Amino acid sequence: MAATKAFTQKEYKDIERAFENLYTQMESKLVGDDAKNLRKGYEVALEAHGSQRRKSGEPYILHPIEVARICTEEIGLGPTAVVAALLHDVVEDTPVSKESILETFGPKIAKIVDGLTKIDGLYNVESPQAENLKKVLSTLVEDVRVILIKMADRLHNLRTIDSMPQHKKLRIAAETSYIYAPLAHRLGLYTVKTEFEDIILKINEPENYNYIHSKIKDTEATRTEYIKDFFKPLERKLEMLEKETNYRYQSNLFPDPKPVFKYRTQGRVKAISSINNKLKTKKIPFEKIYDLFAIRIIAKVPKEDEKRICWQIYSMVTDVYKPIPERLKDWVTSPKSNGYESLHTTVIGPDGKYVEVQIRSERMDEISERGFAAHWKYKGIKDENSVYDRWLNNIREMLDEQHSDAIEFINDFKTNLFAEEVYVFTPKGDMKVLPKGATALDFAFEIHSDIGYKTTALKVNDKIVPMGFKLENGDRVEVITNNNQKPKEAWLKMVVTGKARSKIRSSMKEERRKQGEMGKEALDRKLKRVKADFDLNIDELVKYYDTTSRADLYYAIANDTIKVNLKEFAVEGKKLIIPKKSQNDSPSIGKKAPSDTHGKEQSSKATNIIVNGDPIDMYEHELASCCNPVQGDSIFGFLTLGAGLKIHRISCKNATNLLAKYGYRVLSAEWSNISNKEFVVDLKVTGIDSGIGVINNLINEISNKLKVNIRSFSINGNEGYFEGDLSVIVKNKDQLHVVMSSVLALEGIADVQRIEK
Repeated sequence: MAATKAFTQKEYKDIERAFENLYTQMESKLVGDDAKNLRKGYEVALEAHGSQRRKSGEPYILHPIEVARICTEEIGLGPTAVVAALLHDVVEDTPVSKESILETFGPKIAKIVDGLTKIDGLYNVESPQAENLKKVLSTLVEDVRVILIKMADRLHNLRTIDSMPQHKKLRIAAETSYIYAPLAHRLGLYTVKTEFEDIILKINEPENYNYIHSKIKDTEATRTEYIKDFFKPLERKLEMLEKETNYRYQSNLFPDPKPVFKYRTQGRVKAISSINNKLKTKKIPFEKIYDLFAIRIIAKVPKEDEKRICWQIYSMVTDVYKPIPERLKDWVTSPKSNGYESLHTTVIGPDGKYVEVQIRSERMDEISERGFAAHWKYKGIKDENSVYDRWLNNIREMLDEQHSDAIEFINDFKTNLFAEEVYVFTPKGDMKVLPKGATALDFAFEIHSDIGYKTTALKVNDKIVPMGFKLENGDRVEVITNNNQKPKEAWLKMVVTGKARSKIRSSMKEERRKQGEMGKEALDRKLKRVKADFDLNIDELVKYYDTTSRADLYYAIANDTIKVNLKEFAVEGKKLIIPKKSQNDSPSIGKKAPSDTHGKEQSSKATNIIVNGDPIDMYEHELASCCNPVQGDSIFGFLTLGAGLKIHRISCKNATNLLAKYGYRVLSAEWSNISNKEFVVDLKVTGIDSGIGVINNLINEISNKLKVNIRSFSINGNEGYFEGDLSVIVKNKDQLHVVMSSVLALEGIADVQRIEK
């Protein structure tokens, strides 16, 4: 085969071995033409990718083979998806056409491959990334396999990301954090989501990642021994339950083949990213995290017995160990909105340690690990909860609405990827699941779009509440409607769900269109009065009145925000003589012109930064005020529209949004050398308000002992607790670390955090 000439003999053997391994894993799933398509897919991909290599230097063909393996082995997809995974890059990156894929493999595989292919020629859009992401996400309601293959593709790219330049790592990590990790959670792909978040942490905060990783490794032996000790007093009880249940199954009550009950146990360390979040939110050292790992008890049992057996196991665990009642979570009776089912409790284990115990069936465990793919494997089972169907219906409704651009679509879509949820009820007792933070008005649109449009008032637990009232678990919501009510622009600030946002915007656009028609008619009448032609003059009037489109001009006329007096203009023939308005050129993006010597104050600039290999002085630039980077911080450059280059910290609260949506504007940036420049950093200090000497101690430590200038300082105390905002001027990250460590070591100080605006 021609493609193999580009490979060494060893590389070709590695490629063949990788495919044979994939084929062996798939063999039991292959029926009909599956085997032929699988081999043909491999051959087409091998030929198409020919001499292509990845950034790491390895043959490119190994990437689609590995993506296909992840699809079947880790996500649980079937032969059609695996063949499409082998071909997922051929149309985008090689001369192979969509038509040839359709002819060779048929419409199913061709449609999936097309969904995975990026859109060409996206030069005149605000965010090409968002446009391509919109295309992939839009396939959800037609064939979810496109998204699942994209997940596998992203997972392998992250696993092999070390060969990429830093600014590309940051963009990929941000995009994954913004969309792919929440989407993996929403589709129930727990293991994929966890690995996404761990790799993101490794890219963005390598020091934290390595610290936690080493701590987990150091405590492995002790943890393994503890898990054994935890299970010892439970083993006999679980074995008795196993014998009693199997005896019942062997009775005449159960037809052949008779079920068999087995149980298994495992201890699993929490994800590194999860532990990192606990360290940050709880502000405690690693050694103080009590739920570092979870113990899992998994029962192989028929579906009709799952709930009963799970609660029996719970009873046994709580007979042996004292439970913490407020930490009981029953997702067996009411599964999460992503299909997750499990019974969680926290008990006080040996040595007084808190231990999280998860109790579930084998079916529940497979769904929790493989999510959507496993869900459909069990779809035919009676009473299966249609959580994905309901969610996909919401997505379908959102796709039916018009969005002004891809970024608006992505923002609406993202609200459907909520990790936490609230359970609320209609007056008749029907349960609705909404994202945490959802409002009473969100609930109205969740019931039905028409009800949302006509909402005039809302009652929560029989009390009238504002439309923006945030709902909590168990709330009972009643919607009061009026046929004359119409959505208002202010409503957009009262909702959080994508469904409500898109419906409100759609209604407003329709109302705007109707008013615009009236404005157009009024303008047409005015033009006829002065004997001017509508089509000859309309575009000139749009420019003259500084509106962005004809529709905007019509709407402004209808609302009297623009008053058109055509008698001001002369008419020649049927054309108005409209004076030209001077137009100021918008500022250019990027490198500044040689004559450009002005700009922001020097305090917001930094000259010791290299951007894409060039000195930063070649750009009109400033340090971003939202995160105030200091020398030594991990940074990146972002080209703004009109304000030059902004330097942000990688940990900036705006970084994920910028990198995910506008990655093509991101430039790599790094500090080039040590300078004498000074940087302002904002800190928040909290602690015990003893009423004596708090301010003096802080000022003495920072100004007198450390010789660091304090720019501003304010403090508020209440009921024995104080919170202070402090701005200091430092030369670099190391000096900042010394300041924060020294302040934290002072008596009565509970926490010191670097804050962003």
